[in-house]
Amino acid sequence: MVYLVIKELSTIAEDVIMVTSSLMKDMQPKSDVIYRANAIRALCKITDASMLPSVERFLKAAIVDKTPSISSAAIVSSYHLFPAGKDVIKRWANEVHEAINSKPSSLVGTASSYLTSFSTSSSSYSTPPSTSNINQYHALGLLYLIRQHDRMAVTKLIQQLAGSNRGGFGSSSGVLRNTFAYCLLIRFAAKILDEDPKQPMYDLLEGWLRHKSDIVNFEAAKAICNIKDVTSKELYPAINVLQLFLSSPRFTLRFAAIRTLNKLAMTHPTAVQPCNLDMENLITDQNRTSVDRLMKQITGFMSEISDEFKVIVVDAIRSLCLKFPTKQAVMLSFLSGVLRDEGGYEFKRAVVEAIFDLVKFIPESKEAEDCEFTKLSVRVLHLLGVEGPKTATPTKYIRYIYNRVILENSIVRAAAVSALAKFGVNVDDPEVKKIRDRATLYLKLLDDDDNAEKYLKDAEAENSRPRSFDLTTQTIGVSSPAVIGVIPATTSTTSRDATPTPGIDQQQIYAQQLEKIPEIAAFGTLFKSSTKPVDLTESETEYVV
Repeated sequence: MVYLVIKELSTIAEDVIMVTSSLMKDMQPKSDVIYRANAIRALCKITDASMLPSVERFLKAAIVDKTPSISSAAIVSSYHLFPAGKDVIKRWANEVHEAINSKPSSLVGTASSYLTSFSTSSSSYSTPPSTSNINQYHALGLLYLIRQHDRMAVTKLIQQLAGSNRGGFGSSSGVLRNTFAYCLLIRFAAKILDEDPKQPMYDLLEGWLRHKSDIVNFEAAKAICNIKDVTSKELYPAINVLQLFLSSPRFTLRFAAIRTLNKLAMTHPTAVQPCNLDMENLITDQNRTSVDRLMKQITGFMSEISDEFKVIVVDAIRSLCLKFPTKQAVMLSFLSGVLRDEGGYEFKRAVVEAIFDLVKFIPESKEAEDCEFTKLSVRVLHLLGVEGPKTATPTKYIRYIYNRVILENSIVRAAAVSALAKFGVNVDDPEVKKIRDRATLYLKLLDDDDNAEKYLKDAEAENSRPRSFDLTTQTIGVSSPAVIGVIPATTSTTSRDATPTPGIDQQQIYAQQLEKIPEIAAFGTLFKSSTKPVDLTESETEYVV
């Protein structure tokens, strides 16, 4: 737990000298195995290019350590430090090569020391013996990273590690004992063969087809099928291996083989013909796992897991949909459903990012609203502003965007206005242009009080005033239209310049009288008074005061 805290705090700490000294003590050979590996990882997390020479001695010693977990931790940490300290790490090539060629310690001796240490001290921690040799895989990756720009060195490395025992997985005479290391070596050989077809790499790939591991067999067959300008004769051994995988009891091998043969059939259909019968039998295969069934299973347990796992599930669904674009309708239905469920910001952000990626990379999914987070609402509105005008009926999105102008906060309202502006620019509709021009005119007039008084108030009064229209006064003919401006307006019975009516004078008298009464004057000025008494009940029973 201490090492995890150190790694998390490394990004905000300003002074790490004390922590560095403490971690270096844990990296000493006398420390427990579990402490040394974790200390190496934590130290490399806080190490930069300037501190790398000071810890070089510790890392070089850890790389060649006989314990696979310590060696693997040092190699992986060096891999992550390579971009920051290339010149320093390139000097470790001999140690990395030694880690690849290191002999595994005796399993009996390791197990016996493990049991002895466990029985002698209950307070000390030890790791059980490992037989995976995963440090070879890590060391091979780091060594290739160091020598990747030297083709001759990479070719020599491949030929040296391939040796004479390409099919002897698990034998004592082989250098590599990890299947992942073999797969990585096959990929390096395929890359060299792709860059220089004259290199004698095909024989190595063909030899790895007879390896004892199915993973290595498949990787070699896949590499041969991907060779440029490969002949049917060269494809024959790889197709035989893939044909055997089609009848394997492991469904992962069947799926991998059928997928590789499908890709190969696009360019070499005649070479795949011997596998047609086996592929036809797979049509009735019992394994009927599909995306639709998978989505139903995921929907069932989404409400039972935490937000951290929900984010992982959403990211996996996004990757799955990008691989199978035809299933975008099912994926979008699931994502829109979980977007309405309860959840935190990170979960909702992952869902929105997934929808954005589907819209970006899958054109059929662009027919894909509501969020409590401002940042996500702004991004959704931006997407509607960009993609909405391109749809067949862009006007149906305007109402939803306009609702955000009225209901949301200032940030979302600003984003909604920007989205509406994009609709106004990109939608070429005469009716929309009329409304936009009228709105632009009135918005301009509202900024100018004089013009607003002239064109809005007076114009409305002028337009609403009735006019006397006499057809006999108009020119007979269709060549000249009737002009509404020349029609005289009818005079109103009341004018704005007329003298005040007696009713208004009476209201002023009432107001003056009421102001003299202190109890009534406290209520303020008189707002309105009736010119005639208003009967509250029947007129015969009313008393006039």
